[in-house]
Amino acid sequence: MQTPNPQRLLLAATAALLLHATVFAQNNGTGAQASQPPATYAAAIDVPDPRKPIPSRPGAYTLAQVLDAARAKNPTLLAAERNLRAVKAQEIQAGLRANPYFTLAASDITEPATENNPYSYAFQVSRLFERGNKREWRLDDARATTAETEAQLEDTTRQTILTVKTAFTQMLEAKASLQLTSATLHDFQHEVDIASDRYKAGDLAKIDFERLDLQLASFESDESNDIVNLRQASDQLQTLMGVENPSPDFDITGDIVPPVLTQTQAALTQLALDKRPDYAAARFAVAAADANRKLAYANGTTDPTLEGEFDVTGSERSAGFQVNIPLRIFDRNQGNKQTAVFQADASRFTEAAAHNQVLSDVDQAWIGYVQARRLSDRYNDHYLDETKDVLSIAQFAFEHGGIALIDYLDAVRDTRTINSAALTAYQQTWIAIHQLSAASATELVP
Repeated sequence: MQTPNPQRLLLAATAALLLHATVFAQNNGTGAQASQPPATYAAAIDVPDPRKPIPSRPGAYTLAQVLDAARAKNPTLLAAERNLRAVKAQEIQAGLRANPYFTLAASDITEPATENNPYSYAFQVSRLFERGNKREWRLDDARATTAETEAQLEDTTRQTILTVKTAFTQMLEAKASLQLTSATLHDFQHEVDIASDRYKAGDLAKIDFERLDLQLASFESDESNDIVNLRQASDQLQTLMGVENPSPDFDITGDIVPPVLTQTQAALTQLALDKRPDYAAARFAVAAADANRKLAYANGTTDPTLEGEFDVTGSERSAGFQVNIPLRIFDRNQGNKQTAVFQADASRFTEAAAHNQVLSDVDQAWIGYVQARRLSDRYNDHYLDETKDVLSIAQFAFEHGGIALIDYLDAVRDTRTINSAALTAYQQTWIAIHQLSAASATELVP
């Protein structure tokens, strides 16, 4: 059972007694004018509710629209996509066979032809023949490298989308914070105006009025900071969308209160192992390393060169051939073989590290979501309603002389702090959801 707040009980009791006294005086027809506060005193600060939707301009971008724009125009993604095309083109190069050579030789063509010194021509065609399935292993290596690069592109996309989502959430929170601060400043300014009337009427001491007026500086500072934060968040988000010159009229729309996820940690972990592109890239790297190891051993085999020759010397015609076989006595590609073996072993350790990182990422993102969700729910279901209630009671009591100015200002500051903390809690929960989506490579929020 929750322990009652003594300050809140005192404020409530004071407000209730004042209200009871006012009603009693009105019912008995005595002191009605004296007991009833002036109309200008009765205005209350209308505290904006951080849970309500944030107004947006027509044509404001949703998160889905922002992500589509980023996928189409983000320079980092476009560069990674072009790099994939470049790597894929190497598959063509890997499948090419050795070119044949054609040689034409002539002798004594500048001298007059005689029987003893006829013109002589030689035509030669040669070609190297690869052994050891070199072409096959080159193709396997190139295809695995392409698959690895494609997975790396998907991982770059995954990380970029997380960055875009985080920037979107930060802009949405900055927008809500500015709306909250501006509305509170406007209402508190009205409260100061009321206090000014009370001060002029002799119902409020000068020091109390000035202390109340000085509180405006804090609200004005908050609004100024929120304007800067919103503009910076907007520029950052537009830059991620590929916008060259960010527009000050850019706007977004979305839910400020995060949804509740229905997936379990175990299910998200399995999804991550099945779908994480960085883990897939590590597996493709193993395949590429294995193909490279086989190619290194194949490159240690002898590749013969076959040559055919046709000679013309005067009226004589002759043909011949020769076979050139390198003797791999010293160089059998030993160093490259060992290098390929160690690289293949290293790729397997890298795959294991990627597997462990997937499990760690999901676990960290999950605990971050659970704790952020618990806190945002607490603000959503309890603290926001309570602080609004406390401020209402404190304001009523202060305007009717039931509490000192310092107590009222404390209630105002507490309201600002709680509302700001609620927005931060919502933001952290949204970011935790985005991180969990990235960790599991699954879109958790439609």
